[in-house]
Amino acid sequence: MRGGLIALALFFFSGHAWSDWRPALPDAQLCGQGELRVFGFDIYTAQLWGSCDSAPFDAPFALQLTYHRTIARSKIVDSSLDEMMRLASSPLSSATLAHWRDLMQTAFVDVKSGDTLTGVYLPGEGARFYAGTRLTADIDDVQFARAFFEIWLHAETRAPGLRNDLLRARP
Repeated sequence: MRGGLIALALFFFSGHAWSDWRPALPDAQLCGQGELRVFGFDIYTAQLWGSCDSAPFDAPFALQLTYHRTIARSKIVDSSLDEMMRLASSPLSSATLAHWRDLMQTAFVDVKSGDTLTGVYLPGEGARFYAGTRLTADIDDVQFARAFFEIWLHAETRAPGLRNDLLRARP
């Protein structure tokens, strides 16, 4: 499972720190940042951008991952689905999982060290994903968006230290 979280982490960063997601959150501030390390290996650096004065999921935010390893898109997708299923409050249907897999296949790219992937959470709308400065997907599935970002922000995340680092400036 840790390998999956590593792959997932690698998904989020590809490109420059200031990418085209910023117009969607023009007043965003850095709320928190941290590192994901597994077995002593740096996987990615994560940054949470937003208003920093509301609870997670109450306002738009961006989660930006800058990868320190090469990870295939398929590994990122599989790891994401595994975590989304694990954190779900009830079992997810096979149709939902297949749909979400298709969405992530479009949104995610293979990453290498230095790449940045950014996901923007938009309450009541869904999510947008960027590889570097390039928009890869605009997903209007609220359930998917929440489930995806809970990988990092849910109280039962596999990386509680990283969650704490990301949410340090939040109530």
